[in-house]
Parts: sequence; structure tokens; C-alpha cells
Amino acid sequence: MPSPDLCIRGQHVVTPESDGPASIHVRGGRVDDIYEFDEVPDGCPLVEAGDAVVLPGLVDSHVHVNEPGRTRWEGFATATKAAAAGGVTTIVDMPLNSIPPTTTPDGLQQKIEAAKGQCRVDVGFWGGLVPGNLGLLAALYAGGVVGFKCFLIDSGVQEFPNVNEGELHAAMFELARLDAPLIVHAELPGPVEEAFASCCTGEAAGDPRRYETFLRSRPRKAEDEAVALLLRLCRETGARVHVVHLSSADSLPLLREAKASGLPFTAETCPHYLTFAAEEIPDGATEFKCCPPVRERENREQLWAALADGTIDMIVSDHSPCPPEMKRRPEGDFLKAWGGISSLQYRLPVVWTEARRRGHDLRDLARWLAREPARLAGLFGRKGAITPGRDADFCIFDPEAKTRVEAETNQHRHKLTPYEGLEFDGAVVSTYLRGEKIYDRGQFADKPTGQLLLREPPKREPTVWDDWDE
Repeated sequence: MPSPDLCIRGQHVVTPESDGPASIHVRGGRVDDIYEFDEVPDGCPLVEAGDAVVLPGLVDSHVHVNEPGRTRWEGFATATKAAAAGGVTTIVDMPLNSIPPTTTPDGLQQKIEAAKGQCRVDVGFWGGLVPGNLGLLAALYAGGVVGFKCFLIDSGVQEFPNVNEGELHAAMFELARLDAPLIVHAELPGPVEEAFASCCTGEAAGDPRRYETFLRSRPRKAEDEAVALLLRLCRETGARVHVVHLSSADSLPLLREAKASGLPFTAETCPHYLTFAAEEIPDGATEFKCCPPVRERENREQLWAALADGTIDMIVSDHSPCPPEMKRRPEGDFLKAWGGISSLQYRLPVVWTEARRRGHDLRDLARWLAREPARLAGLFGRKGAITPGRDADFCIFDPEAKTRVEAETNQHRHKLTPYEGLEFDGAVVSTYLRGEKIYDRGQFADKPTGQLLLREPPKREPTVWDDWDE
């Protein structure tokens, strides 16, 4: 057998089975096999990770790239550069905030053309479910999207309207037929409208600079009722359902009910919900605004407990940037500011800092940040774990180093983030995509080598009719 193209070895190689000394042999951009630490063929190029940890390349299934149409907000070039610096080798782009949105086959094609030649990591695409495009879902899925996203409440952009219960119900039957996952922004408008009227209008209007005012305007009840609706429709239709950016811990009993019933029902949360607490957010600090909102300290700890027991499946960034002026930082008005947090580059050290404080290890991180997002996006055959046959995507991570969030090293197009100035445990040393080093200690590969991961339709089994000669 010919020598591998590359060997990467270290004292802490995180695989689904273990976290210990190993040598990874790479051939043709894929993991050929995993051997004992000392098994390195003579003459084979060798990367010594030493005491740093070799993680699978991270997968972030919730990223708003915003290209084409709103490249001033982010774009494929800067988003994928930030991903590489954060140890992320695969992102899945959201269908909204770009113009056009990914709600038609033409919109998907424009997205593909915009991404070509720009991506430093691999990129997949979610399609969008909006009123009126039920008849296009099959064509979008055949065209390569990994699944579909919808909103149950106003999305904030007019070209991506939310669906109502009737539209959602009909679409879920179609998605069940296609066996396509549906990921959902789970807040219902009724409780939000009721809360807004009681705390943000008239004589009872709170100060829009106070975070508490904004928090009261997006109550847990909006999430809880949405999750209950999705659970009921999942039972009725059999569609695969995933709740994005779960914030309300009051929804956890419903998620546990779904798990106990064996329903195809999963959920994610985000680093900001696991790190910050509403009690600590300063007045006017609109960089913290997102929807649903960062909630109270006790809510945060319940989310961590739900990750520990498997109720919540994964942690994704929900990287949702915008030009700084849209955050209205000078006036500090939470009610008028754009809702979204920039964090694509920092997910790993932020989560590691909080996870290790609660007794979690790096195998937990590999599950939350790589394996389960890859599984959600239908990419687990190629991504999300260090095993033979999968892409040779790796993140070499020093868990004892420090990452300080500073504008000079922040690769996002815009630098405003609630993490600015904070220091976190751990630092990404280098990132490998299909066995090629794309990032190393602040330096990037000369050219983008990321691929576009268009979903491949399942291969049809041959039948006797294929050879029928009329």
C-alpha cells in the first residue's frame, strides 16, 4: 500500500471512541485510518500536534453570510476566513438576509454563483420556506439545499416573510414526503405583540435603553408556545423538526417529551445564551441584542443542564452580523437596533471556557460543535468526526492557551460583538481542510479551497424495469 499523503499525530486526538495518543493517516483528502501514535511511515510528511488537541473540523450549521445582496453585512470571503480562524471547516448558510433569499431555484443558483471561488471552508445551503413557495420545495431540495428554514414570527426582512400555522402544516407534510429537515425560528407573534403592548407602548412604556425592557418584549411564552405547536405538528406529519437558537428553558420539558417519544425533534442553542446573563447586560449595549434574547442567569444554567443530559443536541453560532450603524450603539435603543450577534470565529474558545467550568470535556465539544451539526445538515457521512473515510478536516486546539477578542484579529467584516475585549480559554492553533492547512497561527492559505456542498439525491436502486426493451 502506498504511503499516506500526510500524518497528523498528537497526545490528544478526539475520535468518537477515545481521546488519547494517535496518528491519523490522510490519503486523497480523507482519513485513511487511525493508528497508534508511533505508526508513521518513513518519508511521510508529519504534523506534530504535541500536547494540543486534535479535534474534528468544526461544523457550524447556523451562519448568516448575507451574500448576494447584503454583502455589506458580511459575505463569503470574510465569513469563511473567520470560520477557518475559528477551527470551523464547514458552514451551512441561512436562506435569508441575502437578496434574493434562497426560496426559489433561481435564488439558490444566484447564491451558488456568488459563493464560487470565495470560500476558505466548505459551504452548504439551507433553503427557505415562505408563504407561496410550497410547490418549489422539491425542486430546491433536488437542487442541493440540505433542508429548509422558516420563521413563525416576522424575520426582520420583508423578502423572507413568516409562515402561519396552516402554511406550516401543509409544508411539513411535503417535507416529510421529501425526508427533508425543517429548522424553525420558534417564536409566535401573539405573545410578543401582547408583551410589547404592555411594556413598550403608552404610559407603561419602559426605557428602550434598558435591557430589561427588551427582554420583557420577547417573553419565554413566545418560544414555549411555538415549540408546543411544532411538537404537535411533528406528531401529525412525521416531518423532521429542529428548533434553532433555543433560549427559553421553559421549553425544555417539551423537548424531553419529544425525545422520550422517539420523535424526529432536535434543538440547538448558542454560545451567547450559554455565556451571558440578562442581569449583567449594561444599558444601551445593543451589541447584545438578539432574538430570542439572552435570558436570566438561572435560565442559562438550565440550558447547560439540558446539553449535559442530551435534551439540547448542539451549539451553533447563529452568526448574524450587520453594519455597526444598524446596532444604533450611540443611542443605545434596544427596540430599534438590529437583532443579531457576531461570533462565528469565537464559538470554540467561548464554549470551551464555559463548558470546562461545568465539568465537560473536549469529547463533549466535538459532539456539540461538530458531530451533531453535521448530522442535522445531512453531512455526517463526510464531516463531523475523525474516522476512516471522512474528510480529513481537523482543528488543532490548545486548550490551555488564551483567546482575546480584539478588532485586529477579528476576521468578521464588522468587528462589533459582545465578546469584544473578553478573554477566553483555549486557542485555535491551525485548521486543516481535506488534509490541507488553511489556517495557522494567524496566517491563511494563499487561495480559498473550500467546496460547495450541494446535497446529492439518494442513489436509486436498479430494478428489472431498467432493462425493459419495448
